[in-house]
Amino acid sequence: MMATGWTAHITARRLRLASGLVLFVYLATHLINHAVGLISLGAAEAVLSAAKAVWYSLPGTLVLYGAAATHVGLALRTVFLRQHWRLPLIELIRLGSGFSLPLLLISHAVATRVAFAAQGADPHYASVVQSLLSAGTEGWQLALLAPGWVHGCLGLWLTIARHKPSRVVRFGFFLLMVLVPLAAAAGFLSMRAEIIAQVAPAGAASPGAGAALDWWRKALTLSYVLAIAGAFAAGVAKRGILRSGSPAS
Repeated sequence: MMATGWTAHITARRLRLASGLVLFVYLATHLINHAVGLISLGAAEAVLSAAKAVWYSLPGTLVLYGAAATHVGLALRTVFLRQHWRLPLIELIRLGSGFSLPLLLISHAVATRVAFAAQGADPHYASVVQSLLSAGTEGWQLALLAPGWVHGCLGLWLTIARHKPSRVVRFGFFLLMVLVPLAAAAGFLSMRAEIIAQVAPAGAASPGAGAALDWWRKALTLSYVLAIAGAFAAGVAKRGILRSGSPAS
């Protein structure tokens, strides 16, 4: 029984690392794509087209969303199995940023991937940034850069730290951790300024299309919140049952 539990633990850890690496690569390419906006909006659009050719393909979609489902499922499993929440600060930050990320990304995913799959919309920087400007939510676009990057970097660092990296490796890692999101934010702001200078009106989505996307946004958000709450509640119930069944000391 102990061997089986240990095997399950090792398997879960490997799955968490593998799925996390896929998501980290996706987020890193997304941030780097933003940073290319420092060159020009056209350059960022060209890189985005190449990225969509990979991630919007059937294999890319299966790998990306399979990794996302696996990572979230393992996070919910951790919530259910955890005996206490007395954790080091770095773990609390990692968990908090990880659980908050989907809440920030759901709107972004619905406006891009769901719209692409259900309505044939082809998202590109010009239309997405114009839409954010029209809605006054470009601040959210910058805000959602942080949680996923912090979560991914901390998870990767906890893995690297086991191998006692050299001072040069540590310095380089933390330098990239800081510079990549800053460059991405600067690139986004550069594209924003370029689009404002062009004064090109954004194409408005039809009322029906907007209502459908809004339904997806609310449904996905509610499902995610209920899943987290259910995992916490089930974990509390499990610990209560185990305590009540334990022999009195």
